[in-house]
Amino acid sequence: MVIILTFLGALAFFACMMFIQQKELRIILATLTGIVFVGSTLLMTLNYSHHFGMQKVTTTTTKRIYSASNSSMPLAIYQPVGKSGRDDVYIYNTKVKQKTPNHTQANEYTTSRIKWTNGSTPQLVTTETRWQYRNDFYKVLYAWSGMDNTLVKRTNVLEYPRMYVKLTTSQAAKLAKVAKSAMGAKLQSQAAEQGRAFVTSKVQAAMIKNPNMTAKQIQEVSAQAEQEFQAQSVKQILKQVK
Repeated sequence: MVIILTFLGALAFFACMMFIQQKELRIILATLTGIVFVGSTLLMTLNYSHHFGMQKVTTTTTKRIYSASNSSMPLAIYQPVGKSGRDDVYIYNTKVKQKTPNHTQANEYTTSRIKWTNGSTPQLVTTETRWQYRNDFYKVLYAWSGMDNTLVKRTNVLEYPRMYVKLTTSQAAKLAKVAKSAMGAKLQSQAAEQGRAFVTSKVQAAMIKNPNMTAKQIQEVSAQAEQEFQAQSVKQILKQVK
């Protein structure tokens, strides 16, 4: 609306000055249209420079994520950017299997980081602060200005279980290459047997502590032990390929 008022005010002021012959009427109308033009221009300037009529609104969303390796391996993959770590890009999936992975944003308004948790499910917690109009009046007044929902800042926190292994994209590529090699096949064959023994021992230890464990609790301990073993295997393979 304010954009239209500015345009109409300028057009009307020009028309008054050029086509109205009667001096008194020309002065009155030119003054009124000039006030409309200057006032709407001032309102538009205040909106762009000081966010007049707007307020900061913060929202937080949480979603389940998966390793971008498209495997059951507990990997937290990222692409280093700069030296501080504040601009690193983290790569993840929103489905168990997907062709093109998602990644955190890389811009001046976004900060991303990993938080290690005692949970068993990775998730992405995104907190965004945006400029939004205070009410419908300002929303209509500044329609088409492009200022509504402007991003102020965004924080991405990728919450991973502690057993996950943090890898750069280059390390993940090396790991995938080894997995497809003859040596990788041999290591996987050996790890399968060792993994079963590792998981069994963890489950047995848990059942000794709590003989009344339910089937669901046993399954959770088993899944956690499997991830722990896979994390250890990944670290051992990385040592060999360095």
